[in-house]
Amino acid sequence: MQLTTDIYQRIAAAKVFIDQNYHESIDLDRISRQALLSRFHFHRLFTRIYKKTPHQYVTQTRVEAAKLLLAKEGISITEVCNMIGFESPGSFSSLFSKQNGYSPQYYRNIAWLKKKLAKEQPRRFIPHCFIEQYKIDGSPAGV
Repeated sequence: MQLTTDIYQRIAAAKVFIDQNYHESIDLDRISRQALLSRFHFHRLFTRIYKKTPHQYVTQTRVEAAKLLLAKEGISITEVCNMIGFESPGSFSSLFSKQNGYSPQYYRNIAWLKKKLAKEQPRRFIPHCFIEQYKIDGSPAGV
């Protein structure tokens, strides 16, 4: 089945709707209404275009947002869970662990450690080729 430009644009608009509303309680019916398509037709087309189901995309979007929030100080894991649209910290933690291979707390600890090291030893986080090209150690390149 050939995708028309109109249908593709409606699916893309529904994806943008997900990107803007992932933190709310959104389901397939609500998303498919944005595309003006039946939920079954929308699901089939979205999966065909983006190579993942709408549910997988919503979950991925939420987990990526969680990573950004977990790296910040002063926000508890429960608050992160609520901010990104999960119903319970337990389901959030399980899903996060399943997708990333480690818990939200472990991710947070690593993110904080990286920030600390970047402040203490910034050269460790700059590629060697960049340091050599621009002589970051204090002397200008080519001098």
